[in-house]
Formats: sequence, structure tokens, C-alpha cells
Amino acid sequence: MAKRKAAKRKTARKPARKTTKRSKARGRKRGPVEMIISKSRTKNAASINVSGDFYGALDGAVRNLISEAEKRAVDNGRKTLRPYDL
Repeated sequence: MAKRKAAKRKTARKPARKTTKRSKARGRKRGPVEMIISKSRTKNAASINVSGDFYGALDGAVRNLISEAEKRAVDNGRKTLRPYDL
């Protein structure tokens, strides 16, 4: 049997790797703060319509709750948030 030469195939180049929000944020100062709450989950949890302004207010309330719980845990000498900190 005669050996056949393998035809050289042109391989498609892989596109350059896209940078993600996380990798961009590592190298520079923080920009706009990302929301903690999920808009779609909030909308699904409500039985009535949800205003666009509601999401920002809810996010602020959640951040405030977390901040207060964090202060309480630190005052009690803990580094872990517990349900009763809320």
C-alpha cells in the first residue's frame, strides 16, 4: 500500500477571547454598581405589575438590610451573617 500524504487543511482561527465584566473590573476602579436583586425573579414573585423604579428601591433596601446585619455580626464578634442578624 502506498502512503498517502495528508492534505493540509486550513484551520479556522478561534476568535479573540472576549473580556467579561468580571475581568474588566479587576484592573480598574469600580464603575456603576451591579444590582443584587434579579429583575425577572422579582417580577415573577409579584402578583401585580412592577414599576421600573421599584427595582432600584428594592436593591437599596436589600443593601441596607445587609449592611445592618453586617454591623450586628461584627458587634457580636462574628465574621458570618446569620438569619437572626436581619
